[in-house]
Amino acid sequence: MIETLSMKPKLPVAVIGASGYSGEELVRILLGHPYVELTAITSRQYAGKPLAEVFPRLAKLPKAEKLQFVQADVTAISLVAEAVFLALPHGVAAEYAIPLIKQGKRVFDLSADFRLRDPNVYQEFYGHTCPAPELLSLAVYGLPEIYREKIRTAQLVACPGCYPTSILLPLIPLLQRKMLDPASIIVASLSGVSGAGRKTEVDYLFCECNESVRPYGVPKHRHLSEIEQELSIAAGQPVTIQFVPHLVPTNRGIVSTIFGQPIGGPVLGTSAQAFLAEVTQTYQNAYKHEPFVRLLGDKRLPDTKHVIGTNYIDIAWRIDPRTGKLIIMSAIDNLIKGASGQAVQCMNIAYNLNETLGLA
Repeated sequence: MIETLSMKPKLPVAVIGASGYSGEELVRILLGHPYVELTAITSRQYAGKPLAEVFPRLAKLPKAEKLQFVQADVTAISLVAEAVFLALPHGVAAEYAIPLIKQGKRVFDLSADFRLRDPNVYQEFYGHTCPAPELLSLAVYGLPEIYREKIRTAQLVACPGCYPTSILLPLIPLLQRKMLDPASIIVASLSGVSGAGRKTEVDYLFCECNESVRPYGVPKHRHLSEIEQELSIAAGQPVTIQFVPHLVPTNRGIVSTIFGQPIGGPVLGTSAQAFLAEVTQTYQNAYKHEPFVRLLGDKRLPDTKHVIGTNYIDIAWRIDPRTGKLIIMSAIDNLIKGASGQAVQCMNIAYNLNETLGLA
């Protein structure tokens, strides 16, 4: 049963690390959420400053004028919040998650600290020891369309990365149905600069990014670890894919193009049409009731301008009649469906709310 707002008081929520791009989006969404009372926002850099001074675009949102940034004191935050979002870099988030979990708080972590089930894989991809391996078995991977029931009871939700969200949702239903050869999967993704976070590194300065498109993280981007983990679970066997991300001169948004060969080899002629119909039916069966998945089919193509500012993922697919291979394309807003919006969607599920609240 979904409870109405009149049936219980608002949920007290805090955001630790609220001054980054994802943190700013979290604050915006939570201030507009009819069930949430945003009680604390933290930032080392802006502690003591009013929210409206740091982010003027949020100044007129309900109760925004009363909020100011504070230092991230776990004890103080625990007194005013039941649910806590961590919008912190990997390696740092665990420092706050550990004491918050011990104090019985529900934690929604946007970093990579708890996404991986194997601490050795974490060390391989992130270059240092997993900061809290004892919590990995407690964490639930926060992809609502796949792990909704586990999210409902989770104390610690590890919200997926932006690239993984754009890749996993198109691929998981097909791998679960054994429709694609896992060894054939190749992915090229293009992301806006906000995906790198709010930082002052030379590579992300305006003059370095503007009028320029470049690949990076080749051949082993960090997000590959969670992508392959979740694809392996879906396929029921180890999966290794080829993945190349690209930085494009836009503020936000991700487009992923995925190539794969059908099980049994290329499909041509009438076989191609039959396979395409099966793909369409598989997606409809998997996502027809999902509020934030839009299936574009084989007649339209995804475009970041249609998802920016929303929690939607748009998915389209084609069969290449010359090669007999499947091409799948997706688009998301990396800061919303790829981060903050998905985290709020998980919170809604965890507290038995309509999961579109604050996101519609």
